[in-house]
Amino acid sequence: MKKLKITIDGKTIEVPENATVLDAAKTAGIAVPTLCHHPKLTPFGGCRLCIVEIKGIPRPVTSCTTPVSDGMEVTTSTEQLENLRKTVLELILSDHPNDCMVCEKAGDCTLQELAYSYGIRENRFAGERRIYEKKDGNPFLERDMEKCILCGRCVKICDEVQGVGAIDFTYRGFKSKICPPYEKDLDCEFCGQCVAVCPTGALTGKQWALKGRQRGVREVDTVCSYCGTGCNITLHVKDNTVTRVTSKEDTWNEGWLCIKGRFGYTFINSPDRLTKPLIRIKDRSSSLNSSNGLDDIFREASWEEAFDHIASRLSDIKTKHGSDAIGGLSSARCTNEENYIFQKLMRAGVGTNNVDHCARL
Repeated sequence: MKKLKITIDGKTIEVPENATVLDAAKTAGIAVPTLCHHPKLTPFGGCRLCIVEIKGIPRPVTSCTTPVSDGMEVTTSTEQLENLRKTVLELILSDHPNDCMVCEKAGDCTLQELAYSYGIRENRFAGERRIYEKKDGNPFLERDMEKCILCGRCVKICDEVQGVGAIDFTYRGFKSKICPPYEKDLDCEFCGQCVAVCPTGALTGKQWALKGRQRGVREVDTVCSYCGTGCNITLHVKDNTVTRVTSKEDTWNEGWLCIKGRFGYTFINSPDRLTKPLIRIKDRSSSLNSSNGLDDIFREASWEEAFDHIASRLSDIKTKHGSDAIGGLSSARCTNEENYIFQKLMRAGVGTNNVDHCARL
């Protein structure tokens, strides 16, 4: 790919010809503030925070939507640019609830970090604020539209990555908002991708509410157990309890997760979860009403005893009824390698081709 030479803040670098000025700034290690931009989505240019000055252009331009050209000279920070960015932030915050103390995104909110960086303590743009009634009858996503800054990230990821298009921009001007068709309750796959890219507290998980934000939360990187895809996930653990699940952008799945990977973690601390092997036995004393006077009960066992019991019972069945009296069911939670080993065990070890598995959970 052809390389172009450009100069950013006095530093000359080479970038691909299809790069934007924002991409070039990141290559040069120069931080440019953004709210609406996401590296995995198409440029939007809606927040106007990434404005830069380009020699030969009489006005600031958005760096996320401006392609580079050979010999371009860019300035990312001047007194005028910083004043413009601060004014844009003040305008955004003038229509934003001031409830960072109880917001689920506090400490992980891009808008909050930018307000901190620019030292915005008071707002000089007082006026009417958008007030929306909360109405979401779903068990997964909490939408607080008063915190929405219309960055469009949720719309783009739903359309460009998921291919669902469950939400979009509606109305115009001060009444503009993002919502499902006809302003009905959200009814989609609930994958939570929109939550993952939202830069404010407009979209959060209902299961996360009041479970902990930053302090005392430990992050544990692991692999999702729901299918054989093997997505990398990060467990947020507080007091030895998983409070939420996220995924990092630098993983092979690029931070994307499905509904099960993102919200299906409550089984981890469920009191119904099995933690030890159980062996079924017949008990004469537990019931007097069964036809043979015996009831099936389960007793806890060690893994060694459980494996020995399984091997013994399979051998007995094979001896009495033949190999085809045995069948093996594998799981979609296993990797390809684990499923291969399982079918090898059934075919070569047990001697049967009765092997199947569930495609979904």
